[in-house]
Amino acid sequence: MNNQKRVKSDIEIATEARMEKIDAIAQQLELSEDEWEPYGRYKAKLSLDVLERRKNEKDGKIILVTSINPTAAGEGKSTVTVGLGQAFHKLGKKAVVALREPSLGPTMGVKGGASGGGYAQVVPMEDINLHFTGDIHAITTANNALAAFIDNHIHHGNECGIDSRRIVWKRVVDLNDRALRQVIIGLGGPTQGVPREDGFNITVASEIMAILCLASSLDDLRERLSRIVVAYNQKKEPVTVADLGVQGAITLLLKEAIKPNLVQTLENTPVIIHGGPFANIAHGCNSILATKMACKLGDYVITEAGFGADLGAEKFLNIKARIANIEPEAVVIVATIRALKMHGGVDKSSLAQENVAALERGMENLEKHIETVQAFGLPFVVAINRFITDSSAEIDFLEQWCQQRHISVALTDVWEKGGEGGTDLAEQVLQVIDNQDNHFTYLYELDESLEAKINKIATVVYGAKGVEFSAKAKQQLKDFEEEGWGCLPVCMAKTQYSFSDNPNLLGRPRDFTIVIRELKASIGAGFIVALTGDVMTMPGLPKNPAALKMDVAPDGNAMGLF
Repeated sequence: MNNQKRVKSDIEIATEARMEKIDAIAQQLELSEDEWEPYGRYKAKLSLDVLERRKNEKDGKIILVTSINPTAAGEGKSTVTVGLGQAFHKLGKKAVVALREPSLGPTMGVKGGASGGGYAQVVPMEDINLHFTGDIHAITTANNALAAFIDNHIHHGNECGIDSRRIVWKRVVDLNDRALRQVIIGLGGPTQGVPREDGFNITVASEIMAILCLASSLDDLRERLSRIVVAYNQKKEPVTVADLGVQGAITLLLKEAIKPNLVQTLENTPVIIHGGPFANIAHGCNSILATKMACKLGDYVITEAGFGADLGAEKFLNIKARIANIEPEAVVIVATIRALKMHGGVDKSSLAQENVAALERGMENLEKHIETVQAFGLPFVVAINRFITDSSAEIDFLEQWCQQRHISVALTDVWEKGGEGGTDLAEQVLQVIDNQDNHFTYLYELDESLEAKINKIATVVYGAKGVEFSAKAKQQLKDFEEEGWGCLPVCMAKTQYSFSDNPNLLGRPRDFTIVIRELKASIGAGFIVALTGDVMTMPGLPKNPAALKMDVAPDGNAMGLF
């Protein structure tokens, strides 16, 4: 890339893209006319019949893309995922990319969108990063309908004996809005409801989002919704959606949202986007239906899990893979020299300067993520997502570091070159699939106690010396085991920036303790959430949110999205 030339923005590149009409992408996947429904020219919903009609066909091979702990320098995991899918097509392989749907919270906050970048993007980028096909809005509506049903039940006599002090179901909105974290509702007199404390989560933290992504069918969706614990009664017994009798109504609100969405990359590689749970407060993977559909439509499925391997990959492997009965053939661990230097102590303002010593110090972050993937018994490739500021000495050091440890490594340049910039990575992935043994195993067994599962994740994946439980968490451990929920997997809610629960401890912190302040029973989703540190289920906006740069051009195209 000529450093003197103006670099086009992601939205400029996406706007100039020559997209295929969605029927051409459907034909590429050999879909029949009744297996997809167009949402405009370039988007479609896929019928669940796709799975039924192909249930006896061989599944494609799943390649999971994860990364080191994210930093302000950027890692480009989604970009590498998209670029790798394009690279497989360059090699003549039938590949399908499977991604999550972006949330408006980070899109308009600080993180930006989640459709890749440069010449490794999913399009139509502006639609995907804004309202897309309305799935997240449907989840918001379903979540808030349930909240309304709860308060209506209490207002009209409270037959279930709900203790208004022990209602655990919160309302949601798909924005970062710290002012809504704690609110009082029901004010204004007897006709306005029963006053009580309430609060909002961001939509992607809703259990309904997790349920949608873990359901295997419409019937399974309804059954999971019925098991949601919304509150506890005066005897401290759980009250569920089934007790309220509204599982059918909520399922009805989600009957279109459960269908995966079909789009394409800049190079017309098919992409299935569906579901968007955060990985720091939920399980961070696209839907099981989308992944399984991709497996039936492609020989290779390139999918990603949110944030670093300590969050998204751990949950993909311990939760999603277990529920879906799937396993990846290989893992790609994305790293950038810029981010590794930040883990080595370099300030963001100095990242353009060559600093091999800082890079060497930061390698311990990558090393720990490699150990995590090895703990699951999976073959892997390290992908170095190249930036124009990376020096030859820094690239040589990173490649030699991997080679000395017999680690497969590939330099990728998909941001600038699209699929062509990822062919070396694709070839390396194919080699490890063909030549390395896959001994995939879960990190823990379901019959282990919740405490044992949490300890195993904290010590093996995070490298903690142990776990400390608050008094509230200790009581919840006891209560949940007595309810028969101890057999469920654990979904850790933790900062994405560090292996620890302190976001400021970069690199590979040692001799630290993970503090569990509270547990949350997501019985419909089928896991127990363990909240650590001060991680929040309703983020706030930064001082200068990305929204300040957004606008609409006279021709109607979006401006400022990235």
